[in-house]
Amino acid sequence: MTFTKSNKPPKVKLNPQKLWRQVRADKILYLMLAPTIVYFIIFRLWPILGMRLAFYNYKARGPWTFAGLKYFKMIFKTSAFGEILSNTLIISFMKYVILFPFFVLFAILLNELRVGVFRKYVQVISYLPHFLSWVVIAGIWISALSPSSGAVNQILGIFHIPAVDFMTDKTKIRWILMLSEAWRSIGWDSIFYFTAIINISPSLYEAAEIDGANRINIIKSIILPALITPMITMFILNLGFFLNAGFDQVLNFSNDAVLSAVDILDTYIYRIGIQNAQYSLATAVSLIKGVVGVFLVLGTHLLSKKVTGKGVW
Repeated sequence: MTFTKSNKPPKVKLNPQKLWRQVRADKILYLMLAPTIVYFIIFRLWPILGMRLAFYNYKARGPWTFAGLKYFKMIFKTSAFGEILSNTLIISFMKYVILFPFFVLFAILLNELRVGVFRKYVQVISYLPHFLSWVVIAGIWISALSPSSGAVNQILGIFHIPAVDFMTDKTKIRWILMLSEAWRSIGWDSIFYFTAIINISPSLYEAAEIDGANRINIIKSIILPALITPMITMFILNLGFFLNAGFDQVLNFSNDAVLSAVDILDTYIYRIGIQNAQYSLATAVSLIKGVVGVFLVLGTHLLSKKVTGKGVW
């Protein structure tokens, strides 16, 4: 009889006293982390307890009565729900899938800039829109796309092209949402990939140059393989927000003329929950969003682990 050693890692016993000494030694770091922990407890964990409202009839006074799946049945029987879900999926696909390669491409192009001062200038300019609220961004874009005085239509006028009212055109409003998201996020979202690029060992570049590789070969053989893991990680994490589609952005860009093309789950929850005070129904929709987001992340992670051997964890 032969015995083989187990490949399982040894169990680590937690020592409370040692752990507490470590916390005290790094107390400044934990104090800096405390506001973030408090934020997630109050705005992320605590609201989970309120999700039970999706199964109860809400009453401002008196006990709530159990309603079972009543509100979930109402959601799927609502005629407008299919259109709202379709809008959410289309807009999310445009923002999280179509735009995704451009963030990676921007990071690669940023790395290819050889003039350091110009690279820093491009970085600052591309990062700035991320710190603007969607109210400000919507104001800038609506002003630029105005049919009467907008910069875009003035340029079109130079070429004798009739003015276009972009903000009331259902066929264009989704592309405006995607482009405004790209303008706001391309610099900030590329930081993750740019950091991965600058961490590549210089010896790999030197070896490639000695072998006669040009910049295209270096990008294909060195840079892109180094970006596979961060790309997979970010793509899987983004899928968790796939049913969000950007409430702040859509709310500020939408109007009555294009509402049927951009009405998403979040704006639907806002209308029925905040404006119409149908809290149980709004909670049910929000619960569906959360559950689907969790399954998207887990499913994509497991698929990625099976196909590529790499996932989020």
